[in-house]
Amino acid sequence: MSRRQRAAAVLSAAAVVGSLLIAPAATAEPDPDYCRGQCDEILPPGQNGNATFADLVSHMLLGTRPKHSDDQIDKYDRLAGGYKRLTTDNIRDFFNDNSFGVRPDDVERSYQPRRDVTIVRDKTAGIPHIHGSTRSGTEFGAGYATAEDKLFLMDVLRHAGRGEVSSFAGGAPANRELEQRFFATSPYTEQELQQQIDSVAKQGPRGRQALADAQSYVDGINTYIDKSHQGRYFPGEYVATGRVDPITNEGRIEHFKLTDLVVLASLVGAQFGGGGGGEVQNAIARMALDERFGPERGEQIWRTFRAENDPEAVSTVHDGQSFPYGGTPAHPTGVAMPDPGSVTEQQLVFDPTGSAAKPDSTTSRPESATPHPRSDDPVESLRGIFDDGVVPRGMGQPRGMSNALVVSGSHTASGHPVAVFGPQTGYFAPQLLTLQELQGPGISSKGASFAGLSFYTLLGRGQDYAWSATTAAQDIIDTYAVPLCEPDGRPATKDSDHYLFHGQCLPFKVVERDDAWKPNLGDSTPAGSYRLVSLRTEYGPVTHRATVGGKPVAYTTARSTFLHEVDSIIGFQKFNDPGAITSAQAFQRAAHDINYTFNWFYADSRDTAYFNSGANVVRKPDVDPSMPIVSDPAHEWQGWNPADNTAAYAPFQQHPHSINQDYYISWNNKQAPGTSGAGLEKSAVQRGDLLDRRVSALAAGGEVDRANLTRAMADAGVADLRAERILPDLLRVIDSAPVSDPADAARVKELRDWLADGGKRVETSPGSHHYAHESAIRLMDAWWPLLVRGEFEPALGSDAYQALTHAMQINESPSGWQNGEPGLHVGQGHQGSAFQYGWFGQVSKDIRGVLGEPVPGGFGAPLCGGGDPSACRQVLLDTLEQAERTPADQTYPGDADCQAGDQWCADSIVHSKLGGISQRKISWQNRPTYQQVVEFPAHR
Repeated sequence: MSRRQRAAAVLSAAAVVGSLLIAPAATAEPDPDYCRGQCDEILPPGQNGNATFADLVSHMLLGTRPKHSDDQIDKYDRLAGGYKRLTTDNIRDFFNDNSFGVRPDDVERSYQPRRDVTIVRDKTAGIPHIHGSTRSGTEFGAGYATAEDKLFLMDVLRHAGRGEVSSFAGGAPANRELEQRFFATSPYTEQELQQQIDSVAKQGPRGRQALADAQSYVDGINTYIDKSHQGRYFPGEYVATGRVDPITNEGRIEHFKLTDLVVLASLVGAQFGGGGGGEVQNAIARMALDERFGPERGEQIWRTFRAENDPEAVSTVHDGQSFPYGGTPAHPTGVAMPDPGSVTEQQLVFDPTGSAAKPDSTTSRPESATPHPRSDDPVESLRGIFDDGVVPRGMGQPRGMSNALVVSGSHTASGHPVAVFGPQTGYFAPQLLTLQELQGPGISSKGASFAGLSFYTLLGRGQDYAWSATTAAQDIIDTYAVPLCEPDGRPATKDSDHYLFHGQCLPFKVVERDDAWKPNLGDSTPAGSYRLVSLRTEYGPVTHRATVGGKPVAYTTARSTFLHEVDSIIGFQKFNDPGAITSAQAFQRAAHDINYTFNWFYADSRDTAYFNSGANVVRKPDVDPSMPIVSDPAHEWQGWNPADNTAAYAPFQQHPHSINQDYYISWNNKQAPGTSGAGLEKSAVQRGDLLDRRVSALAAGGEVDRANLTRAMADAGVADLRAERILPDLLRVIDSAPVSDPADAARVKELRDWLADGGKRVETSPGSHHYAHESAIRLMDAWWPLLVRGEFEPALGSDAYQALTHAMQINESPSGWQNGEPGLHVGQGHQGSAFQYGWFGQVSKDIRGVLGEPVPGGFGAPLCGGGDPSACRQVLLDTLEQAERTPADQTYPGDADCQAGDQWCADSIVHSKLGGISQRKISWQNRPTYQQVVEFPAHR
């Protein structure tokens, strides 16, 4: 058979797909819906993430896309340039109706994959509305529908969570980076995955129900796998990766197991629901400051950078309550600081061959790289779409879920609460989240879930309430210094493979993946293969080795959710149960059943609520969780049982919570007074300020509605935090003396004009691909890393400055992370979320100190210019001049998606491919990926 004949045969075989997917029409009566048309949602690019092989060929040759794969991206995109004209009458220009049920004229198709469930797809977005006559049928339908929409995505993620994505889809650097990242975080054996399932069944009737729900869900996935393979309408990526032959249909799509759901839960938890870690980097930075300034001054500077309980930090809870957690005690004991220069990372990759060298920190293809050569054979051509890996850019990097704006009914025009909220999960094609409606015995919900975990709606709405979450990241992870030993009594070294635990010299537990990549396209060459090996202790996986007081130790990561990845299932089950969620208080109690670190928000027609969830361990009173800790019983978690990694946890009352506060905002900012964040970013200037300023002003007016609250979110979403919150003080320092140099004056005027116009990053007109004030924006982007270095490095010294940049990056602009040198980016952005991490509060405090203002929690003596205001002013002008001289192609270096120097493109949101279908770029906007706008006028 010739290549052209082979291509024709493949396309002919794929052409039968349409007739196989259509089932007899059937509709279901809508379930009780008290939102009455006032609930809306959006999730770009589109619900459908399944492309057959014929779809992939058509996309490659003609640029076409499968139906419903891109029908939400335009609505989402237009908000950045059109939010000022949004009203309650035209809100559907930007969002989709999130009512229960499907109008008869909006039914696209209706079918029954099993007799006890009907799935109705709507024409608007192709969302599955799943109605089960039995609970098992509802869950079966959820699994079947999710597999229809996101099967290949789910398959990639279950392999990534096990550290096996290379063996599944090839050893590209991006694939290796992802599997290494997740394997290092959750290196489980199959037995440990099964143990977590078994533990769910022991959690009473709800636990047993959750296990039955999950099994029905898996049954639905596997039924779709079998039908699609038999009917040859499975995702075409299985052909592109060599898993299935498009002509003979030989090959295998592996069935899903319950343990796969545990893997997916651990992956999502590691990405969005953790908090803590980084204590080794903190210790190195703190020691460098003490070495530079001495213990007293060094500690003062460290505390300001640490921003622990910063009195100026914006808090979600602002009603006078305080919730102490995770703070540094006055006189800590058991701090295990490494000897200077002794820290080395624990090896994870072993026996690499050929191309399996450790991947770079960025997965973007260089500009010089050439695309896979096109072949007459569609199979060969499509295999080239994964030359860079099936893993998209940014996957696996820590990410903040954001944001939430909730206003109580006493401050709204209608007297009913209004909420605009959703998670920021990044932009992927297909999207990690999937939309659905679930209706059945004990289940009534609609919204978004992570693909592969959608047996419950994770973020969405019920009959008369809605809920959402943001990442909280309070500290549930500690670093222990575990002494190394030799079983025969010889002196230990940093390379020893045993450790001391309660007086015993134990071997490390070894968990490995010894076939991380074996070529699957008929190539028997072993080049590119390697082993992944995690060494585990009772205190968790080993991350570093060092010496403490001259004695060798292993630094380990103890996470309270380790071995408990699916414990949160009970809370999510309650969220979907109208019988369980009958009030704001009931919602808070359900949220307390979730062990991941999330901020939960709730609104119905009468009440609003907030609760901060997480397995908050109870530490000994003298333990400092921000530093490495000695591993002995005196410094372990209270009530800790190493056999199952359980401990004593903070009770409900000690978690930050509130009902009917005037308003709530969250953008991964501080939860409440007294609650210490795990990182250094919850300081005096944080992106939550952008929301708090806008929502507090709206709430004070008492006329909040869905439109103006959405506009407030969108306005904050195009604001440059550095311009709005820090540039005014920088200009005050510059204005302390006349600017005599004309070039300096021109640069300052550009920045001043931009600030006067709002300091926004918005296009001159929608679709122009040019920013208004683009020169001032380029100046700020180039200036910030130069400014931070010029402000701090001379005072701190190079060693301390570099150590602090490793503890927290200095910037997170929309175009990437600029960390100190002109144009030095660690990864290009394109993911929307910006201004969460950076030295924003630290710069603000120091500059206000230069201005002579009292600064709560400040540095004391300013660091900029050695504390001399005139010298600091000169630093600002000199670095601003350097920024002007910095070429645009250094400020905005090119990547696989953009030419160097293209400002709009560098900022733009790119839906990174996790499959064969690409999407167009859209304008930058700093907002949730999935977003709801809700106002319930009625209640049960």
